[in-house]
Amino acid sequence: MTRKEQKEMRQKQIMFKALELFVTKGFTETKISDIAEALGISVGLLFHYYESKEKLCLELVKMGVEGTKMSENAQFDDPLQYFEKTLDGLLRAASEQPWICQMFVLMAQAQRAGMPEEIRSLALTVDQIRFSAGIIEQGQKLGCIRDGDPLALSNAFWCSVQGIMEYHAAVPEMPLPETRWIIDILRKDQKS
Repeated sequence: MTRKEQKEMRQKQIMFKALELFVTKGFTETKISDIAEALGISVGLLFHYYESKEKLCLELVKMGVEGTKMSENAQFDDPLQYFEKTLDGLLRAASEQPWICQMFVLMAQAQRAGMPEEIRSLALTVDQIRFSAGIIEQGQKLGCIRDGDPLALSNAFWCSVQGIMEYHAAVPEMPLPETRWIIDILRKDQKS
């Protein structure tokens, strides 16, 4: 393994341990020494990679923002397929990689008052609910998404996803739902 690969691996270890601690203990309660201790490294070594826990959290939030952009750039044939593909990918990833659920928790925490302003401002750039409302409106025009206020439907969908991810982060042994159960929040009832 090259030095560069070793450095990248150590950075990822630090980031994922910090994410875990920020979610379980809270950002404010987590000290840089807690992260170092949990990894079995010195505080000095941790500072070699990240100058503060704020910078470390900022890097995690940047990662969360990038993840959101991936779903916004997804290709789909019809609006309902966008939600199916996005949710399918999220649930599959969440079942394989626990940090996905933890990222949902951190991104929600990062948007609240009390976080350092640079972190909060970046987290607030994510507005999946408003973005998705436009896709819902398209789906309503095509007849595949139920009638109703697009913003309210988007809110119902994404708040369900958020709740599932947050609960799965706290109770990983809880089975994840099937994609279609959540998609049915949006799907137009074919009997209507």
